[in-house]
Amino acid sequence: MKETIKSVSNFCFVLGFVSIIGSIATWAYTKGSGKPEELAHAERFGIFVGIWAPTFFIISNRLKSYAAEMNS
Repeated sequence: MKETIKSVSNFCFVLGFVSIIGSIATWAYTKGSGKPEELAHAERFGIFVGIWAPTFFIISNRLKSYAAEMNS
């Protein structure tokens, strides 16, 4: 069980960085032709994807702490 929790923690940590990279990629590729509406949409969509990064990092941290408590 402890190893599974550690694996999920590591997976969430990686997902945090994937979310950051995905946010930048989403912003870069959804700009379209450069119209103001498309630029605004690209920014909002990139922020939406990037907002998950802190969530994944927090979940990773909590699971890591929980796995460490299982040793005690």
